[in-house]
Amino acid sequence: MVDLDGGPLSLEAVEAVARRGEEARLAPGAARALAAARRFVDRLAESAAPIYGITTGVGKLKDVVIPPAERAELQRNLVLSHAGGVGAPLSEEEVRAVVLLLAASLARGASGVRPAVVETLIACLNRRVYPVVPEQGSVGSSGDLVPLAHVAACLIGEGDAWLDGRRAPAREALARAGLAPLVLEAKEGLALLNGTHLMTALAALAVTDTARLVRLADVAGAMSLEALMGTNAAFDERIHRLRPHPGQLASAANLRRLTAESGIIASHRDCTRVQDAYSLRCMPQVHGAAREALAFAGAVVARELGSVSDNPLVFPADGAVLSGGNFHGQVLGLVLDTLAIGLAQLGGIAERRVDRLVNPLTSEGLPPFLSPHGGVHSGYMLAQYVAAALVAELRTLAHPASVDSIPTSGLQEDYNSMGAGAALKLRRALALVRQVLAIELVLAAQALDLRAPLEPGRGSAAARVAVRRRIPPLAGDRYLKADLDAARALAEEGSVLAAVEAAIGPLE
Repeated sequence: MVDLDGGPLSLEAVEAVARRGEEARLAPGAARALAAARRFVDRLAESAAPIYGITTGVGKLKDVVIPPAERAELQRNLVLSHAGGVGAPLSEEEVRAVVLLLAASLARGASGVRPAVVETLIACLNRRVYPVVPEQGSVGSSGDLVPLAHVAACLIGEGDAWLDGRRAPAREALARAGLAPLVLEAKEGLALLNGTHLMTALAALAVTDTARLVRLADVAGAMSLEALMGTNAAFDERIHRLRPHPGQLASAANLRRLTAESGIIASHRDCTRVQDAYSLRCMPQVHGAAREALAFAGAVVARELGSVSDNPLVFPADGAVLSGGNFHGQVLGLVLDTLAIGLAQLGGIAERRVDRLVNPLTSEGLPPFLSPHGGVHSGYMLAQYVAAALVAELRTLAHPASVDSIPTSGLQEDYNSMGAGAALKLRRALALVRQVLAIELVLAAQALDLRAPLEPGRGSAAARVAVRRRIPPLAGDRYLKADLDAARALAEEGSVLAAVEAAIGPLE
């Protein structure tokens, strides 16, 4: 159970609710704070003072004063008019993360909504009513207005929702779950729309996934290094202490442990080769750079998971309501773009190792394309083609979205973050890198098999065994897609990483 008590959420809590279906609840203290803030907003709503989104319109219509009798209608109309998303729906886990983050932000008491609003969001989570939220339409400022409007529309019985895997009108889905549509009061529609909750939800899941991928990259890279008769001398701690970037230090430490007790490396320790290629020797520096991008993103996302990104914000103790710009997603757009660049580098260096494994010019005596019967059989030749295609796309996804503002709302909102676009392309980049690393795992396992009877290090050996539980050695050509799909599934479910960490302990 995840308590929404007004404090920050952790990445672990987001994943627990989003991916494992853990339930949430509103803490009693937070409910009391919400009720106190709501009483303050009710007084504001009865006044004649121009207060953005409460007694006035929004955006360029901020100067239009709304008569008291129409202020509740304003909130409903805001939801309906903003729910114009297009494109494919977000996945169930992504919607759960968005709803959780929205509920947690509102529960911090600075938005002035009734406890019933937060409780309805939580009830939708716990009873598995998921709004259908199209992924496109947010410019990442004034919050993720369009996608959040689809969440809000579900709460009031408009739009569509998923229930038990079936798409239905939201009103029907709510009724089947024993929930009544919410009737919005002053400010509540605006509070549901404003916020960085789509960007932050996707960012939180991306940071969690990238933390696993950087460790998997070290595993795949260690396997390739050994299969290519490389040396682990370049991972000596003394080298990396002289350039002590945390990501580089962590990757080098992992690679030392993964290749420890390697019979393959011991077999050629006295050879005349002075240095390995960069894609092998510089793994700590390149993988480490991706880790630095991850650390940057993780720190920003952690702060955002404890933030309120609504507007205006209410401060009942001070008797104040203040308009600002906490909804602006620029800081998230920046780190999401940075993380996409780091992932492009992680995928790019992995593809170079894939090429070295199959390329007879660089594979250190391995059979061309890792086929024992080259000629009639092409082996894993085309696996490198696929990796190259994915890396080419990764490089286009590394182009930043967050520098490309387009003004909206009659120039009132004249500098937008495009953070949602950065989040969506990062999601795609993650999938591509996962597949590239999966390809490397398959090819490196094949190459290690071909080095028998020499044995790799304990970590690499555990990874090879995990791959072989799902994918048999390649003796002759077979349907290539089956191998690549199985490898992707291994990467997604984390079984290779789990096997390695069971053998040598947790990686950094």
